[in-house]
Amino acid sequence: MKTILVPTDFSEASENAARYALKLARSIKAHIKLCNAFKVPVETPMAAQISWPVEDYADLKEDINGELQTLADRLIRENPSDRGAFQPRIDYTCEVGLVTDVVRNVVDEDDIGMIVMGMSGAGFINRFFLGSTSRTMIDKVTCPVLLVPPGTVFKPINKIGFATDLNTGDINVIHSLAGLAQYMNAEILIAHIADEKFISEGHQHKIDEFLTEVTCKANYNKIYYRNIKSMDVEHGLDWLSEHGQLDMLVMVHHWQHFFNRMISGSHTKKIAGHIHLPLLVYSGHDGHTALPVF
Repeated sequence: MKTILVPTDFSEASENAARYALKLARSIKAHIKLCNAFKVPVETPMAAQISWPVEDYADLKEDINGELQTLADRLIRENPSDRGAFQPRIDYTCEVGLVTDVVRNVVDEDDIGMIVMGMSGAGFINRFFLGSTSRTMIDKVTCPVLLVPPGTVFKPINKIGFATDLNTGDINVIHSLAGLAQYMNAEILIAHIADEKFISEGHQHKIDEFLTEVTCKANYNKIYYRNIKSMDVEHGLDWLSEHGQLDMLVMVHHWQHFFNRMISGSHTKKIAGHIHLPLLVYSGHDGHTALPVF
């Protein structure tokens, strides 16, 4: 059984993500692990040469574990499950170090299927696209990262949008995503964004081959395809998130051209404001990397 890892700094954004993760975990019958990364209270150029007392470290770690236990208890108390429903186990851990390093160690050591993180209100631009913790996390970990916008309340996931550039590596991602979707009997909408004037006969053949491979690999009968005609990827994703009636949007991080354009492009603020859905990002891969199968 997979575990959902929730990094937390005890902020409202991270606690809201934990609430979302708990309800998602009930839907897919997964457990939860809360994770906190803390720094030693020494912020001087000579910090590496200072010996920090072991007793102080132990006391601080005990205090943080106490906060994590309090958070776990509050999550269960304030979000009761239905009688007879699956109740995820909530574990927790804390370690000294950078959050990305601590999280990566937990992912490597435990059976983590997904990371769920919160985004601050001003944070979609600064915390994701411009190289913050969220972006760094996606760069460094191998499992999918679900970014939860502020104030997002969990609701049943009936439709998942998957944006693809028809990269063959996306076939494995769709296979992994189908395992997630079937717990909730959710539809998967595969969306390819392209300018109508560039869809040639050869391009249509590529689409047909891609969908044939999806059918053979995913073996899930609620996968649909839609070609979205748009002048560029940014406008296409904007339209999809606004009009696709989605409960979650999924992308793969190998779209380097898209991420680079988002950093410098004129549509950054527009897209950032419009993507109000939980955004599940799979790390880039070569098509042979093992992905979580839920």
